[in-house]
Amino acid sequence: MKKILFLERFFDTKKNQYLFFTIISFAIFLFSMDVGIFWDNVLFTSKIGTHLYENNLFNWMLPDNLDAGHPPTLGFLLAILWKVFGQKLWVSHLLMLPFTIGFLYQLFQLTSYFIKNKIHSFFAFLLIIIDPTLSTQFVLVNPEIIQLFLFLLAINSILYERYFLKIVALFFLSIISLRSMLLFGGVFLFEIINLKYIVKTEKAILSKKLIFSYVIGIIPAIAYLSIHYIEKGWLVSHANSPWSGHRNFVSLNEFLKNCAVLVHKYIDYGRFIIYFVIIYIFIKFKKSAFSKVTKQLLILSFSSVFFIIIASLLSSNPFGHRYFLISYILLNLLSFLLFVKFLKKKRFVYSLIFITLITGNLWIYPKEIAQGWDATLAHLPYYSLRLKAIDYLNNNKIEIEDVASFFPNKTALHHVDFKNDHRSFQNFNKKNDYVFYSNVYNLSDEDYDSLNTDYNILKEFKNNNIQVILYILKEK
Repeated sequence: MKKILFLERFFDTKKNQYLFFTIISFAIFLFSMDVGIFWDNVLFTSKIGTHLYENNLFNWMLPDNLDAGHPPTLGFLLAILWKVFGQKLWVSHLLMLPFTIGFLYQLFQLTSYFIKNKIHSFFAFLLIIIDPTLSTQFVLVNPEIIQLFLFLLAINSILYERYFLKIVALFFLSIISLRSMLLFGGVFLFEIINLKYIVKTEKAILSKKLIFSYVIGIIPAIAYLSIHYIEKGWLVSHANSPWSGHRNFVSLNEFLKNCAVLVHKYIDYGRFIIYFVIIYIFIKFKKSAFSKVTKQLLILSFSSVFFIIIASLLSSNPFGHRYFLISYILLNLLSFLLFVKFLKKKRFVYSLIFITLITGNLWIYPKEIAQGWDATLAHLPYYSLRLKAIDYLNNNKIEIEDVASFFPNKTALHHVDFKNDHRSFQNFNKKNDYVFYSNVYNLSDEDYDSLNTDYNILKEFKNNNIQVILYILKEK
């Protein structure tokens, strides 16, 4: 009882909340400061950041081989910090620290809005942050936490009626990435639906004040996209773009496949338990489960990612688990609200969801099945194994340039750990003398067949369920 009272009093003041979230964020920074640049962040952090760092910080018109249409905001922020502290991996993680603090604080503000009991709000907060996909973003240098922080700041500003803060949040949210622009649209959609069906305002929904906030907020996005189009003649893709194959509309069969992939992203890594609880309570308690708060959270859960879902389903661009992070967060919060209110065995259900989400990090599929490795903490042993394999190559006088590898390792070593080693792995062509492979790379069946048929294992490194294997071409 005394511990509960202490927690209630502790979280009653903003000063203590800031202190707590700062300590947590700093602990995350210390834990993750050696985690290398991973997945498509090799482009959006390392390559783009390095280009701006070595050239002109303020020239956002990137070379076509680096330009996927996104504003280079993250690379710009990294380049500024590198100018001050040097281009080092820990400096890159340092950039994420204030955004992590801000995100955690805004997340707690969100849970506190829907859950007035501070203890319950704190336990809902804990249940949310252990989601495998969300917790993985804390240890990576990427735009996700920045986008989530700004999105939650905008939503909380609407819920708590902080007009000026909403404009600030929208202003910066609109310039992080193309996906953050879609999140911007999600904020607008939520506010309109919320005013009409939840608040049920008698005033005009599209008031001058509301329109003004979004007009000001969208200025950075409009400015960037306009200048980009004037300078380059295209917005998202062009014929010679490395990503042109990912910028097409899908066929009906591909659309249906994307729908199945979307469902999988939502239920993956243990999240199925959240939806099971929600659906069970909706079926059992029917109308009584659909309170004003429940409806508001449901609206927010889907309006927030509405435009992202539409873009993902209609485009040939592969989409990841992290695209729908804010929806996972809100549905997780909804499940907590429902089982606390309607179920008797609250602690059991909480423990069940908690354990299922934590162990979601242990979900590793057979190597032939593509997996979102940037959405699970399971991949963390990869970084140390990668360094051991590189040390083996160096010690055995095997040139890095003679070794093939795969995404995301098919790049200069410098782009992963910023150690000023610009040697680079080459493309895999099935004839390379050596191959650097890890099960955190998603290979085609054809590439797997070639490794199994044409190569012998030279050296293998393992840690838990993660492995790095060096292959050597068989003599013919």
